[in-house]
Amino acid sequence: MKRNVKKASIKPMHIKKGDLVLAIAGEDASRGKPGKVLQVLPKQQRAIVEGYNYVKKHMRKTQDNPQGGIVEKEAPIHVSNLVKFKGEEKSA
Repeated sequence: MKRNVKKASIKPMHIKKGDLVLAIAGEDASRGKPGKVLQVLPKQQRAIVEGYNYVKKHMRKTQDNPQGGIVEKEAPIHVSNLVKFKGEEKSA
């Protein structure tokens, strides 16, 4: 007997890789400053944004990372907390 299992539908996202976005919710440190979208995860409705949502990951010593220690990296943030940045990009 077959079960009727719904497949997860991928909704179209308003954010694409390379867009400049602003966080409208989340930490005060990242809210209000523009960031560039590095990667989009459509199945989870999340995006990885440069400079937003840093997490600390404890890394074991390996050949690639001989010292080990704590590494900070960006974690995905839900797209409902992001809006496209309409201002001009500041060039340094």
